[in-house]
Amino acid sequence: MKNIVSLFSLMVVLVFASCATSQTAKSALTTESFTVAGNCGMCKKRIEMAAFGIKGVNSAVFNVDKQTLTVTFDNQKANIPAIQQQIAAAGHDTEKYKSTDVAYGKLPACCKYKDGSEKH
Repeated sequence: MKNIVSLFSLMVVLVFASCATSQTAKSALTTESFTVAGNCGMCKKRIEMAAFGIKGVNSAVFNVDKQTLTVTFDNQKANIPAIQQQIAAAGHDTEKYKSTDVAYGKLPACCKYKDGSEKH
């Protein structure tokens, strides 16, 4: 009987420890949105994949019509500047980082969003 009580007590402790760990992990998630330049479904896929290239990004959804990316990430592993830099490296301007001419030049014609009058 004593062994059963000890086993039950151990199970209760493990359940509570698991719940505490789960709560800590959830509290580290952050969701933010920011502006990204893109025109089409190919842009959407490229932008989202670039965001997922950063360790700790759990979700990335680009809204073509609103020109916004909403990302959910573990703020202990990722941050907005790193995500935006990765997207700019893929050829898409963000609020804080501009793509290089080389990266932008690699985009397909339908993905070109600059009118040619801008300096990079």
